[in-house]
Amino acid sequence: MATAVELRTKAKMPIVGLGTWKSSPGQVKEAVKTAIDVGYRHFDCAYVYMNESEVGEAIQEKIQEKVVKREDLFIVSKLWSTFFEKPLVKQACQKTLKDLKLDYLDIYLIHWPQGLQPGGDFLPKDEKGNIILGKATFLDAWEAMEELVDEGLVKALGVSNFNHLQIERLLNKPGLKHKPVTNQVECHPYLTQEKLIHYCWSKGIVVTAYSPLGSPDRPWAKPEDPSLLEDPKIQQIAAKYNKTAAQVLIRFQVQRNVVVIPKSVTPKRIAENFQVFDFQLSKEEMATILGFNRNWRACVVKE
Repeated sequence: MATAVELRTKAKMPIVGLGTWKSSPGQVKEAVKTAIDVGYRHFDCAYVYMNESEVGEAIQEKIQEKVVKREDLFIVSKLWSTFFEKPLVKQACQKTLKDLKLDYLDIYLIHWPQGLQPGGDFLPKDEKGNIILGKATFLDAWEAMEELVDEGLVKALGVSNFNHLQIERLLNKPGLKHKPVTNQVECHPYLTQEKLIHYCWSKGIVVTAYSPLGSPDRPWAKPEDPSLLEDPKIQQIAAKYNKTAAQVLIRFQVQRNVVVIPKSVTPKRIAENFQVFDFQLSKEEMATILGFNRNWRACVVKE
């Protein structure tokens, strides 16, 4: 079973990575160290998660202990929406690199397609509480990001939370130098993203699934929201293979050739989430799980 997918740059992206969204400082360092010890090599980070410095400490410790070399690791980070203006793009990337204590990123993503007003707030709002949009577009940001590739600060570029029309706009940009290698989107059996995945593949873009377990720890969860981990059909399949529901949900993405980045800070779960290469879901089970789609999003951006 392939444990990596090949990008258009010929780089190999490990198909299972550790997500670090909502992993608090104090927890994330140990989580990353545990993950490296159990075999993870792909780490998904972002400026806006406010924990890159600790992720960087964990990586450095493991490099110094000679557990891994930098070139064994695959590190992804993301440009936040308030940094779309050209001079700010490089500053944001350099801050991420400094925090992560790295010379380069394997992929740098545009976190969300909509630019926001630059300044100290991640979500700038006017006096009425409305989010203030920025003048710079993701196309402006992309040009500045392309320079980061040319300077060797970043190996490849990608996008996150983009729909097919936004990807189309990017691919049709006059003078495009570096095409996106991945689109990272929310993806799980309640939001299978079949059409978007096939569109991305047709353009040579790998898809990365965030919130593959349905983001059960999201702060805005409501009691009536559906719970993937407690879905009886998922639990039934898990019992058959003597696996956890989480392992089935991760394996589902691996079998679709979708890169998947489950987040956990619990050592036992971090290890379990990586143990998905020793069983295979049947065609019928894959079809059953795909049939769960209800276009339900755990992560909704509200204006």
